[in-house]
Amino acid sequence: MKPLGPIPHGFETVNGQLAVAGQTAEMLVKRAGDTPLFVYSSAIIADRVDSLRKAMPERLRIHYAVKANPYPDILKVMAGLVDGFDIASAGELEQALAAGQRAACISFAGPGKRDRELRAAILAGVTLNCESEQEVRRALMIGEAENIAPRLAIRVNPDFELRGSGMKMGGGPKPFGLDAERVPALARDILAAGVEWRGLHIFTGSQALDAGAISETQGKVLSLASQLTEEIGVALPHLNMGGGFGIPYFRGDTPLDIGRIGNSLEDQFGKLPDNLAETEFSIELGRYLVGEAGVYLTRVIDRKVSHGMTYLITDGGLHHQLAASGNFGTVVRRNYPAAIASRFDSDAVEEVSIVGCLCTPLDRLADQAMLPRADVGDLVAIFCAGAYGATASPSAFLGQGPAREILV
Repeated sequence: MKPLGPIPHGFETVNGQLAVAGQTAEMLVKRAGDTPLFVYSSAIIADRVDSLRKAMPERLRIHYAVKANPYPDILKVMAGLVDGFDIASAGELEQALAAGQRAACISFAGPGKRDRELRAAILAGVTLNCESEQEVRRALMIGEAENIAPRLAIRVNPDFELRGSGMKMGGGPKPFGLDAERVPALARDILAAGVEWRGLHIFTGSQALDAGAISETQGKVLSLASQLTEEIGVALPHLNMGGGFGIPYFRGDTPLDIGRIGNSLEDQFGKLPDNLAETEFSIELGRYLVGEAGVYLTRVIDRKVSHGMTYLITDGGLHHQLAASGNFGTVVRRNYPAAIASRFDSDAVEEVSIVGCLCTPLDRLADQAMLPRADVGDLVAIFCAGAYGATASPSAFLGQGPAREILV
């Protein structure tokens, strides 16, 4: 038997079934039209943002990283909850603006921005987090051609990384950002060009559950920002401190202590050097805000036994939930939180493996998990599906197509 991850708070049981916002899994499927289906809870999202604001220093702005989940209804909700959006493509720019987010509250990062993307961002008035000297030169040329002063920041590749993070985004050779020692010269070039200087973006890693490591890294970010600001020679208007806040996916994972992070950051803000005294600070979070608010529902279409192992074969799979299948950066596959949605309040009585409908052994949603008895027609729930699910998975693989999505 292999343990399942912890089911997030906020989900209910109604008439024995998993329910979201008072609606049972079967009701939600009927409303959406079919399975597979992603269901997102607006109440869980709002509660997460609210608890984060209460824990963090008042002066800290909270941005949503659109790449985590760009579902239009989620973006509309987020536009009213957070202080800004962080995007990584012209497509996400269109989505952010369509959701009602103001261009002045959008920043655009990514190491491979094409000229048409730079032009779209400059025309819209969003901040470009530039990742190289060449990107700055191209942005300045486009701004001059369009007779618009671009809003430019520099993404920094620091000499340190976020300890314990799932993905390292800083420290050592990286395609992201500009090595720290080259930042002051480029910033002075931006200032000399007479365009709007928007400061620094320092992102070091993601999916960390160690509050101490996050606080330690935030301290290093503030120290580096002060050092670079001193070398640049002008006050820093804005510092995007990155994110890195993780969520528990697997058995043994401990929820992040955001109170500890907030207290530490409040203390650090109270000791800021003079050159950061008037700086606007922000963090960018995606997975932490929406990851636990989503559940993936898929229906059992066959039940079979092979060499003593019982398999529940569903109409979903890795083409929608690549991360849950263990094929999205995981070294050792472990089980995400999962349940039989049709029998949510029933006791676990059998060991089964849940697999998808694709013709590949990689298509696994749960291995050797203890669950209630499930039969053909029952619904399976895979939790922590609110981030890096629908748009981070190969929905076109084997011609299966996308899953349905709803926000309740």
